[in-house]
Amino acid sequence: MARADEIIGRTVRDGKTRYLMEHESKSILEELDIATTGGTLAYSEAEAVKIFEALGGPAVMKVVSPGVVHKSDAGGVKLNISNSREAKAAYSDIIAAFGEANVEAVSVQPMAKPGIEAIVGITRDPTFGPLLMFGLGGVFVEVLKDVSFRSIPVSPADVSSMIEEIKGYGLLKGARGYAADLPALRQLLLQVSGLVLAHPEISEIDLNPVFLYPEGYVVVDARMFVDGVAGGAPARHGNGSLRKFFYPESIAVLGASNSEGKLGWNVFHNLVSHNFEGKLYPINLQANEVQGVKAYGAIGDVPGPVDVAIVLVPAAATPKAVEECCARGIGSIVVESAGFAELGADGRKAEEEMERTARRYGCRLLGPNCSGIINTHSNMVQSIGAVAELGKGNVGLIAQAGVYAAGMLWGLRHIMDFGIVATIGNKLDVNETDVLEVLGEDRNISVICMYIEDVKGGRRFVDVARRVTRTKPVIAVKSGRTDAGKKAVSSHTASLAGNDEVYDSVFRQCGIVRARDNEQMFAVARGFSKQPLPDSAGVLIISYAGSLGVMATDAVNLNGMRLAELEPHLKTRLRSILPGMTSGLNPVDYTFSMSADDVRKTIEIGVESADVGAFIVILQTEILDRYVAPLSGIDYKGKPVLACVACKEFVTEDVIAMEKAGIPVYATPETAAEVLSAMYRHNLTVKSPQ
Repeated sequence: MARADEIIGRTVRDGKTRYLMEHESKSILEELDIATTGGTLAYSEAEAVKIFEALGGPAVMKVVSPGVVHKSDAGGVKLNISNSREAKAAYSDIIAAFGEANVEAVSVQPMAKPGIEAIVGITRDPTFGPLLMFGLGGVFVEVLKDVSFRSIPVSPADVSSMIEEIKGYGLLKGARGYAADLPALRQLLLQVSGLVLAHPEISEIDLNPVFLYPEGYVVVDARMFVDGVAGGAPARHGNGSLRKFFYPESIAVLGASNSEGKLGWNVFHNLVSHNFEGKLYPINLQANEVQGVKAYGAIGDVPGPVDVAIVLVPAAATPKAVEECCARGIGSIVVESAGFAELGADGRKAEEEMERTARRYGCRLLGPNCSGIINTHSNMVQSIGAVAELGKGNVGLIAQAGVYAAGMLWGLRHIMDFGIVATIGNKLDVNETDVLEVLGEDRNISVICMYIEDVKGGRRFVDVARRVTRTKPVIAVKSGRTDAGKKAVSSHTASLAGNDEVYDSVFRQCGIVRARDNEQMFAVARGFSKQPLPDSAGVLIISYAGSLGVMATDAVNLNGMRLAELEPHLKTRLRSILPGMTSGLNPVDYTFSMSADDVRKTIEIGVESADVGAFIVILQTEILDRYVAPLSGIDYKGKPVLACVACKEFVTEDVIAMEKAGIPVYATPETAAEVLSAMYRHNLTVKSPQ
């Protein structure tokens, strides 16, 4: 790519952000065999006329000036020039509009034949680095913002999905006389991605418009920006495995206390009361023992090896405590103390001191301002709040906020079992990407939930998440959805890359299920953690009320699944147990006479059908307790069963019993259908080739 090297290299040597003019940008694209309308530079009226006459057809004339980025908005584009007189006048008008001193030349190029107008671009996100953007142009991008993004590098599957997810995809496939050459479009997107990989100095690209045709395409206008700085994810520091954080054999607690109610009391009490099987070393200057365990005045006094140190001292004393732990040879440090960057400059300075210390010693540090880690499989509870009995579960939760995790755990432990809860706080060192990687490799965890406010791992987050979601579902809630994020005005692409749109696209690229709120996240997680994945999109709906069955039918279809079709012999069996007034066989409507035995028999028929991949069973609230034992004793043959119980909050004990029997209970058919759809899509992803 000699032209690209020369043009970009010259720009970088200027030492400042610079706009590459259209002819420079097109020259780089053409070297990659990307089709453009080209353009010949005219430096006088006579040259403009001569170039126009050589084209032999309608032409466009554009201003060429390093100070004019948006040519059309500034009046620097003249369209549909059809004769020499118009060419001469257009040149004069452009020079007059901008002043001869501000115009390097006027570009004369052929008028492109109409096609489907699209936009292709590159922008740099402060978190994920370079992003590829695609969308339809005109009203689609100006009003509807019908665009999609992917973190670079992209795969062929990535570009296919980003094309297919835009609302205007039907137009590209072919509608009302329009169609696009989709293989050529996919190749264009891959080439643009490759250009930025080869030249990370490129900060933005705007190909707008690109006309798409039934055969091929043409880039009508192009601009690039070069800043000489390769963006991307922040570097990871530290070394060694993080497994000690989750499966330590010894823990020291700096600030462990005998005063009930203090955080130091809570954390140490949780470790003791949950029967942590390793060695515990409370560090307390004033006590000989803490909660019945021999205490030490300083971390340096501890006689044996320490896998993890939990720091609970006041913020001002924390940097020194971290230094002492590192000097003691402790490689994993949890700082649960608060009062750092979240409170201002002094706290940020203390964080920076701790970070330098951790880097110097090669230690890994979790926090500060977190609630540590809970791992029920190692009987370890580090929470700053008192935690009651926990079951050993298969759900992992990564939470940026410790109080959030504690609050969720208090209630949800009744209906779902967590294996690991990891709170990461200010993410001074260990971040959500690190923990996601650990949970992805942990055999005790099969479902991962994430509450995140931002991502610190950048592109590494994308790579790790894609690897994890190949085997385990990851469901995430991202807060701050209304934050517009960093917006640039230099290119159209950058102005469209709002914070939430970027996260939405990156999650989709990674295979992460994005939940709209906590309730949906844990609803989906319960389905994944308790039930097998559906092998078919066919759903058998069983209901005691016709209206709820209709609602479930709508929800199933709106979520990309469908009603299952029973084989003829199974239909005959089903009719034999249905009430006489019932006509439909899916949804199966028992018209308020549904017994637990009816449900059991219907499910047993459904599990024999090759087309039934899953069940939604709508149960009567007032007699929910009657269904628990019969439904838990059925051989479902690997097909998931989800229950729907209206007003379930008023029969909490029965709901808990059903959940403990392994059947997740939802308040609406819509929620149940959303969960099934997420499970089915994940199963397709797992089974699809890499």
